[in-house]
Amino acid sequence: MTFSISEFIAEFSKPSNISALAGINRGLERETLRIKADGHLSNQGHNEALGSALTNPLITTDYSESLLEFITPVSQSIEQSIAQLKDIQKFTLSNIGGDHFWPMSMPCVVEKEDDIKIAQYGTSNIGKMKTVYRQGLKNRYGSMMQVISGIHFNFSFSDDFHQTVQTITGDERPLQDFVSDKYFALIRNYKRFGWLIPYLFGSSPALCPTFLQGREHNFEFKKAPTGCYYMEYATSLRMSDLGYTNSEQSTLNICYNNIDSYVASVQKAITLPSEKFASIGVKENGEYQQLNANILQIENELYAPIRPKRVAKSGQKPSEALAQGGVQYIEVRAMDVNPYVSTGISREQMYFMDVLLTYLYLKDSPQMSPQEFQVATENTDNVILSGRDPKLRLLDGSTLKSIPEWGQEIFGELVAIAKLLDEAYETNMYSKVVDQEKMKISQPELTPSGQILNDLLTKGRGIIGWSLIHAGKYQKELEQWQYQEFDEKYLQELATQSLADQSQIEAEDTVGFDEFLDNYFSR
Repeated sequence: MTFSISEFIAEFSKPSNISALAGINRGLERETLRIKADGHLSNQGHNEALGSALTNPLITTDYSESLLEFITPVSQSIEQSIAQLKDIQKFTLSNIGGDHFWPMSMPCVVEKEDDIKIAQYGTSNIGKMKTVYRQGLKNRYGSMMQVISGIHFNFSFSDDFHQTVQTITGDERPLQDFVSDKYFALIRNYKRFGWLIPYLFGSSPALCPTFLQGREHNFEFKKAPTGCYYMEYATSLRMSDLGYTNSEQSTLNICYNNIDSYVASVQKAITLPSEKFASIGVKENGEYQQLNANILQIENELYAPIRPKRVAKSGQKPSEALAQGGVQYIEVRAMDVNPYVSTGISREQMYFMDVLLTYLYLKDSPQMSPQEFQVATENTDNVILSGRDPKLRLLDGSTLKSIPEWGQEIFGELVAIAKLLDEAYETNMYSKVVDQEKMKISQPELTPSGQILNDLLTKGRGIIGWSLIHAGKYQKELEQWQYQEFDEKYLQELATQSLADQSQIEAEDTVGFDEFLDNYFSR
């Protein structure tokens, strides 16, 4: 039985159901590039004081040694998540030899691609596999994409919420089956309405010219008086084809209609050979150049702005974890680093994501054909490059709509969801934030991308100078920050323990790397 948003709102307005909306779980993954004081890429490696990038649960590296990643534990408090992130960043800043954090998604000054060091994870088989995977990414797409930063927002509802929705709808399946289906319904709706994220939060309309060195592209950039390149109406160049994309993946047709079709299509994708990548070779003079010559080396290479996730056991593929246990949470990967806050994501953004994801879960979400999926992808791509263009029209079903037209329709329902969450959490923040974001729909100059471009074109600063001002401001803010959730002693002990954990993993390896890979891919 299909329920409308208005019917769900009526049900959750009942005193017996309203509390089920509370208990949302969130976790943050914030990437940030290490830079020198002049805005150039840092050439330092991962500092031992930060522990092991392989085993430290809070501080690691992403694609390169220069790209730090901070991970907060699961929390039901937005304020706690922000405080945890600040604690981790404060500790890191004091242990990276004078480097700073770059506050943008698109990279700083990179003189040449060879300056970008592939991330290292030690001598264990799993550590080598992580490094070889990144070597493969370098050989496939170039190193520059490895220093693009983003925010990953991990999100799940409480069991009480799932059970309440199941009761309201009269669904009698096992709870985990119901939960997995509802998360895939959310993901399909994210495909439909996810263009809102780059429009509202996209913060990369411009870039440093060094990013384009040696890269072929078809983008019609303009050059600011200060030298940086920009696109007049772009919102998120990070999410464009300049960022981490794989044209080979366009043939994969990953299916998001249910967990079985998704797992089957992903597992098929990691076995499909690529003539293009085969030309690289897997081994050269005994050294691995990539893990294999398939379209995807491993599942992580699948480009997706949102993913169904389950915490995997050591050595377990993500799709195996999903197949065996079902969807546990979803990971939104489409958010640019917010340069207006030291954490790269604001508490206001987190409040808004609660509202949006609750809306996407409750709104009817029919299964999608490949054609519908393609239309949704094109809508998002158009917003990424032209989101603030008043002439832009997006396709909603068979109807072309402007962003103000479609956005007002969506926000009409988001307002009602926000009121419910306000009542459940005994706050007014949800309604306040939705009202603020709604203003951007009719006033694109209020978006981060609009504000950044206005500064770059009217205040005589280039993207490097503009970013360094913010980097310096956040450096001081974090130096003055007082630890709240993790103290320095705890973070030091965690770093020390992670080094011991890495050594233990290395000591416990019983087979060579070649055999390890054969065993991994044979499953």
